[in-house]
Amino acid sequence: MPAVSLLARSRARTLAVCATLVVALLAVAAFVPLPFAIAQPGSTVNVLGSEDRKPVISISGAPSRRTSGQLRMTTIVATGPQVKASLSDVLDSWFRSDRAVMPRDSVYPPGKSDEDAEKHNFAEMAKSQDNAARAALRYLKRSPKDVKVDLSLANIGGPSAGLFFALGIVDKLEGDGHGGDLTGGRTIAGTGTIEPDGTVGAVGGVALKTQAAKRDGATVFLVPKDECSDADGQVPSGLRLIPVTELKDAVASLRALAAGQKVPSC
Repeated sequence: MPAVSLLARSRARTLAVCATLVVALLAVAAFVPLPFAIAQPGSTVNVLGSEDRKPVISISGAPSRRTSGQLRMTTIVATGPQVKASLSDVLDSWFRSDRAVMPRDSVYPPGKSDEDAEKHNFAEMAKSQDNAARAALRYLKRSPKDVKVDLSLANIGGPSAGLFFALGIVDKLEGDGHGGDLTGGRTIAGTGTIEPDGTVGAVGGVALKTQAAKRDGATVFLVPKDECSDADGQVPSGLRLIPVTELKDAVASLRALAAGQKVPSC
């Protein structure tokens, strides 16, 4: 009997020590920086309008249409590459629908400072603007030697506005092709990179961008087709998702929507 009692006491002491170690490890882990970025819905901008009192899209060398409706590019806001997320930050954000926990290297180039990341993102934005102008003029069969496009959007970086820059150029030059607006008077939002040949690419953070779109009055959201599943599970009520793979798909879907015809959905 005494042997059993001693064994029980020994086990109790072992469990107590183990529990103490677990608690201590959890306490330390709560403050240890983790390689994640915390993202949330960011701003949206109507590329058919003005930002900081300057038109987002300016065209010379060809007549530019007056447009109605809106084409709103969307963004997310993420903690910077030098911001260290703790376990408590990650756990809190993990269970919130208006936050996303993302590997830091998927948001920022590895090993970059906040300043380096900002320069990289602005360079990506400049590239996306050039690609958008080339893609739109190619789609419209207009010569870049005759039609000049100037795109201006300060303080926003990254390539994900490319599709909407291109759509804005198309709307300002041609509209729906029948004298009407490409938007059909609606507030259209969305995201997607673009290549000079019109190919639309994935961007990430789509579920958060749909929230930003809904918040700012959009009823339709254009999403790269490969990211339909990312957006569809958390799409806000009243926001219609339309998948796209190329600029011509996006234009065709918006024209069909404006005409009350059937359009693809996620």
